[in-house]
Amino acid sequence: MTLPEPPLAPSGRDVSVAIVEDDPRTRRRFEHALARADRLWLAYSAGTVGEMVAWLRQNSVDVLLVDLGLPDGSGLDVIRECQKLSRGTEIMVITMFGDEANMMRAFEAGARGYLLKDGTEDDLAEHVLSLNAGGSPMTPIIARQLLARLSPVALQQGAPVAVEALTTRERDILAKLARGYTYSETAEILGIAASTVQSHVKNIYSKLAVHSKTEAIYEARQLGLL
Repeated sequence: MTLPEPPLAPSGRDVSVAIVEDDPRTRRRFEHALARADRLWLAYSAGTVGEMVAWLRQNSVDVLLVDLGLPDGSGLDVIRECQKLSRGTEIMVITMFGDEANMMRAFEAGARGYLLKDGTEDDLAEHVLSLNAGGSPMTPIIARQLLARLSPVALQQGAPVAVEALTTRERDILAKLARGYTYSETAEILGIAASTVQSHVKNIYSKLAVHSKTEAIYEARQLGLL
């Protein structure tokens, strides 16, 4: 396989970034978000573990953004390989997986940032610059999990949260959203109006005490509701 030559850094853009993300639409959104930042430039963009690892074996980059769920393996393999090849690269996970197991494996492999995809592109450039400057950007729910993991005494002292059970319909809707369907697609599959889906989602957020789809999916999985 012939790899593309890495582009030269445009004048004034001193932080190189590579992305591995299998969904083309999501990858384009991330690329556009990076392009809006004056200091960032995209050195390479891939959709598989194989593509990114092959590129990293011949090139280095300042910041690597990694999805965990890839068609030919795990993004954890990319993180580990990057750590072997380029210790100076700062690595950040951008994923739908908000569970503790994936989070801890990513940090153990060498990631220094962990973002959930829901709304990520709005502040992506800022997070990349923060990571490159020595920070550790994390979605708040991930930071809370990490704090709880490192502070078991504080976790034990926390008051238990009572969660109102989701209805069968709410579970059906959340399950479809967890699989990546939009509100409109979910409504069509279930034979209900899109407005009804939105109403149920508001109820789900209220019951789970969350503010985004990603947090709702994570909390539901933690509670065994999905």
